[in-house]
Amino acid sequence: MKEIYAIIRINKVYDTKKSLEKMGFPCLTAFSYRVFGRGKQKGLIDEVSFAISPEVTESAKGGGMKYIPKRLLYLAVNDEDLTRVVDAVIQANQTGHHGDGRIFVCPLEEAARIRTGEKDAQAIK
Repeated sequence: MKEIYAIIRINKVYDTKKSLEKMGFPCLTAFSYRVFGRGKQKGLIDEVSFAISPEVTESAKGGGMKYIPKRLLYLAVNDEDLTRVVDAVIQANQTGHHGDGRIFVCPLEEAARIRTGEKDAQAIK
């Protein structure tokens, strides 16, 4: 089993969710609060869709902002589904511009469904 963490643009959550659901992966956790980060480009001022104070805009003229708001999605998948799920997340989020996001894959040693006590592959279905 694998854990997938995807840091994506806020406006791509719905597209990602629909893409995964269509493939048979309706289960995911989306952190409802914003996560913040930036890449090597130091954040892009046009990445955000909300009003930015003049002080921040002025300080960003040097090429970036402190952090950009994103969303963090978490999925647990069986090993054989990993490539399909990662490819679906990439396809739903890839614009070709800075800020498309990152995907991190980690091993998942054990999973359990609290309600039924199911373990591992059965617990993540």
